[in-house]
Amino acid sequence: MKKKVVLCLLVVLVSCITAVAQDVKMQPLTFWYEYTVNPGKETQFLDLVKTVGAPVRDKLMAEGVVLAWGVQTPLLRIPGAATHQIWYMVADWSGIEKVDAAMRAQIMKLDEEGMKTGMTKKGAAPTGGPTAKMMEIADIGKTHDYVTRDLIFVTGKGDLPAGTLPWARYNFVKVKPGKAAELRKLWEKYNKPVLDKLVADGVVLAYGYAVEDVRTSGDFTHYIWYATKDLGSMEKIRSAYVVDREKRSPEEQEAISAAFADVLDSDASRSEVDHDVIFKVAGMK
Repeated sequence: MKKKVVLCLLVVLVSCITAVAQDVKMQPLTFWYEYTVNPGKETQFLDLVKTVGAPVRDKLMAEGVVLAWGVQTPLLRIPGAATHQIWYMVADWSGIEKVDAAMRAQIMKLDEEGMKTGMTKKGAAPTGGPTAKMMEIADIGKTHDYVTRDLIFVTGKGDLPAGTLPWARYNFVKVKPGKAAELRKLWEKYNKPVLDKLVADGVVLAYGYAVEDVRTSGDFTHYIWYATKDLGSMEKIRSAYVVDREKRSPEEQEAISAAFADVLDSDASRSEVDHDVIFKVAGMK
């Protein structure tokens, strides 16, 4: 996001979701809350996440509604871009409805409790609830919500140990009108096999080929994301693509480049790398 989504969740999903993800028809939704946190308020923002949203998402994850959730921050600071994004993944829109209803009820409850604080102590002022606190912590006018769908979603088979905080890269592209189906065919033919091998080798934890399910931004039409346990793995991914291309003839390399150039607005392409500072998957050990 950062005027993206972002696609990106980034998100990485393994462990208990793996069994579900093996169903090729699974196309999970990710809801993203993108925030611009005021300088010096980062700790308060995360405290608010842990005390307000975390109990709701953790409960729904235990119930099988939320597949995974986390909080990401960007590796690169970009003027005007969001500083934090909260994300959660669900199987379908009914999951989003359940999370939305539970979050609204939680915020209303805590707001009411905040307004009552101090009433039992003469002269004490109300402390305010999460809504008032968020107004102080973040520039609410810059908040952007996204709902994205992974048209292709693949995870590894290994369990993630507790405390794992993945890195995720998002590659945003803008497809020329009428070229979406062609892009997917090209991507599945030339790029997907590279990522599938990296998943099998344990370099990539998970990856997806995604779109905004509700279009809110004209900055991109599709994005590819992949998650790794560390930044060093990103170099291994780059090397894998270089090896794949170099083993092809110069004529084939040129044909591949020309095919992608024909379907994409190259000037609109961009990338970002985010780090999960909070990351939870049901069943994480």
